[in-house]
Amino acid sequence: MRLVIAFLILFFLFLSTAGAETPFKQALPGYAYQFPRDDFSHDEFRIEWWYYTGNLKDEKDRPFGYQLTFFRVRLEGENPVANPSSWKIDHVYFAHMTVSDIHNKKFHFFERINRKGVKNAGSASDQLHVWNEDWSLTAKGDSHHLQAIERGVGLKLKLTPIKNRILHGKEGVSKKGSVAGNASHYFSFPRMETTGQIFLNGPAIPVKGTSWMDHEFSSNQLNDNLVGWDWFSIKLNNQTELMLYQLRDKNGGKDPHSSGTLILADGQSRPILHHEFSITPKKFWTSPHTKATYPASWTLTLPEGDLNVTTDFSDQELYDLRSISGSYWEGSVTIKGELQGQPVSGKGYVELVGYEKPLTTGRGAVIPPH
Repeated sequence: MRLVIAFLILFFLFLSTAGAETPFKQALPGYAYQFPRDDFSHDEFRIEWWYYTGNLKDEKDRPFGYQLTFFRVRLEGENPVANPSSWKIDHVYFAHMTVSDIHNKKFHFFERINRKGVKNAGSASDQLHVWNEDWSLTAKGDSHHLQAIERGVGLKLKLTPIKNRILHGKEGVSKKGSVAGNASHYFSFPRMETTGQIFLNGPAIPVKGTSWMDHEFSSNQLNDNLVGWDWFSIKLNNQTELMLYQLRDKNGGKDPHSSGTLILADGQSRPILHHEFSITPKKFWTSPHTKATYPASWTLTLPEGDLNVTTDFSDQELYDLRSISGSYWEGSVTIKGELQGQPVSGKGYVELVGYEKPLTTGRGAVIPPH
């Protein structure tokens, strides 16, 4: 996922008290995935996130969308300094949760930020368990259980994979630049049956639908020439899924490390290289909160056909956050189009980063794109 983490003060505080910066493990070719172990936390990497979005309906067919993402950020490298201070902050955790009430065009978003601690936040390396206070991700059997409620708004959901994990990039290494280590280890559950409850300042609303899950871990992803990205996750009614991201450079062009994955109904997948697709914005929306102008509909052109993507409503922007520098748009979308000569439709999520202001990279700024 994505986002510039505004933890510069904490990071430089650590540097000033702990001595020289130590290295992190890099996302490099040759990594041997082992499941379910790789569902768990990878503390040897600098940053990691567990990302969930879904498209749901209640018993009256009213549509909802949601996002729940847990981030882990390590502030020291593989070889911690000797005799560390008990006050030293070695991990920071933050989480974002959104609920899109599509019928009423209302967007709710919340965040959590905490240092590592049993009662504060953490991520287990021996099981799938991530938490930030009482927001949590846990595994029970094959299912993922999500819980996050803030000021009467939130979700309690059970997600069960319909399709197996998909590795993105070559052998699960998703490159974001030409330098070794400008990459992430990246895999997804592209379609998960979802049941549970949504809360909107009232009685629990029973819902069901499908979700998408991403898990990435890395240490050094983007180069200084990038200003943002557009990321799409799409679930179609022919049981095909699509992940697509376009990295935008300072000249307004598409970085050659932009890519995607097409997942067929039988679970087989193929990579989509940067020259095989185009993303063409058709309409735009200007945020009344940040004055940033975001695309609001697109045509995705692939060798297999064209897909038209439209936001379910425009105002799904997260802004004035404490945990990141700048705003971003993350919302529910509807898809119609044609693949392999057949009409298709579906639902999904889009993430738009770097439209309020260009991303900044450098020491202490951790940028985790999809």
